[in-house]
Amino acid sequence: MASSDAEDAAHLGRLGYTQELSRVLGLFDNFSVAFSYLSPMVGVYSLFVLGAGAGGPRYIWLVPIVVGFMLLVALVFGELGSAYPVSGALYQYGRRSVGRRWGWWVGWIYGIALLVTVASVDTGIVPYFCALLDNVAGTHLDPSSHTTILVVTIVLILVQGSLNTVGARVMGQVARFGVYVETIGTFGVAIALGIAGFHHGLGFLLRTHGAADLRTNTLGVGFGGKWWTGAALVAVLANVYIFYGFESAGDIAEETKEASRQVPRAMRSALVYGGIASFVLIGGLLLAIPSGPKGYGDALSFAGGIPVILAELPTWLQDVFLLVICVAFFSCGTAVQGAGSRLAFSYARDRQIPGSGWVRKVSTRFHTPANAVVVATVVPLLFTLLVAVNPSHDIHILWFVYPTGVNALTALVSFGVSGIYLSFLLTVIGSMVARARGWQPEGRFQLGAWGWPVSIVAAAYLAVMFVNVIYPSGLSSPRGSLFNFDWITLVVMLVIIIVGGAYFLLARPWRHLPADDSVEAETTRA
Repeated sequence: MASSDAEDAAHLGRLGYTQELSRVLGLFDNFSVAFSYLSPMVGVYSLFVLGAGAGGPRYIWLVPIVVGFMLLVALVFGELGSAYPVSGALYQYGRRSVGRRWGWWVGWIYGIALLVTVASVDTGIVPYFCALLDNVAGTHLDPSSHTTILVVTIVLILVQGSLNTVGARVMGQVARFGVYVETIGTFGVAIALGIAGFHHGLGFLLRTHGAADLRTNTLGVGFGGKWWTGAALVAVLANVYIFYGFESAGDIAEETKEASRQVPRAMRSALVYGGIASFVLIGGLLLAIPSGPKGYGDALSFAGGIPVILAELPTWLQDVFLLVICVAFFSCGTAVQGAGSRLAFSYARDRQIPGSGWVRKVSTRFHTPANAVVVATVVPLLFTLLVAVNPSHDIHILWFVYPTGVNALTALVSFGVSGIYLSFLLTVIGSMVARARGWQPEGRFQLGAWGWPVSIVAAAYLAVMFVNVIYPSGLSSPRGSLFNFDWITLVVMLVIIIVGGAYFLLARPWRHLPADDSVEAETTRA
């Protein structure tokens, strides 16, 4: 074990850093953090109605399609993570494959998306937490109240920040527990619903149930009778939102033993297991939808949703599953915050952000990037305050409309997915640039002759889905009304890019990095 730690430290030294963080995580810990971030339960329970309502029961078959393409992305990331097992993952991959400026932009977009996701996940727990507390303690909390959302979310983020400060081992233990709970919550729910009695046969999963037509769509949207080129393009977004987070295995690489070998394995395992768990959970929920038009309509409406499906289970079992859901949300938020703090630490260590000297400090007691954890706690707290910004009427801004009833955090969250996909796309393109310059991966995991075809297909998929997420198709369109709010997602992204661009041009942070740490420079020297 000592020789392994020495080898890890030596590899880190060759990349320009000394070992400051405690390297205490094994393969299962690393996998657990990645899986907890991906979190099938959080994704499915948040977006089941969007997917099944837009695409009908057949939307379940979009799961293996998304997982398959994202597995190609995970292979590219695995090769990069094996060669560069450094905290900050995507930022470091971009910096070392293309150059300092490219890496900074990848890190900026990815970092904001990470911190937005923390706020998104932790506010998402509120309805389930309130329902559980009402059932167990007899309270009458309003999950839509801004005060309730703020109090619950603020407490949650602070607790997660405390756990992430104490040490990577604690973060790994929380994530491990999250994996066990997610396994119970995905397979357990499906089994319990099956025992209670499914209302449909397997053939039900092949039907669209009229989802492509306005008059029969449960969400009140229409696709002109087109499923593959209409309904499926919106329904797939429910899966697009779930199947990322596996890259966080690379964010904690400096705290993982044998990182060059284990990080790629953890990425792939988290994605594949997450895909299987999601497929089983979605399948169980779909087959348990109450029969008859009313039952179907209630289950696939935002006013009803999953609680309508679970209503046939015994009350005590419903409470158990509510607790499981809350634990899954908590574990997911902890993992995302941990990944965000490691990115902030990596940025600060390279003096790429304001206050880098303070942010980069490592706790002498816990050997964690404690100040970076503070950043990853405070910023999501500020984002959470945006739930109170909720216009009572349409607001016309230049050429687009900010719609009634959409709080500012929801608008920001819609950027989260697009920001993740853009940073992923830039990272894969960066690997292709490096390969074209003659990059020869030196990590334990290498794609070899498959490098180019895997990268090309992965980049094409990410580009298509990125456009699908941000395309401003109008507030009256299914995409605009259900997900990206017409121009809002794209405008939020532009604002974040403009803010980053202003700092980038004024501070010129890339000057703090050596000019010869990219693949281009390495091949030139050779």
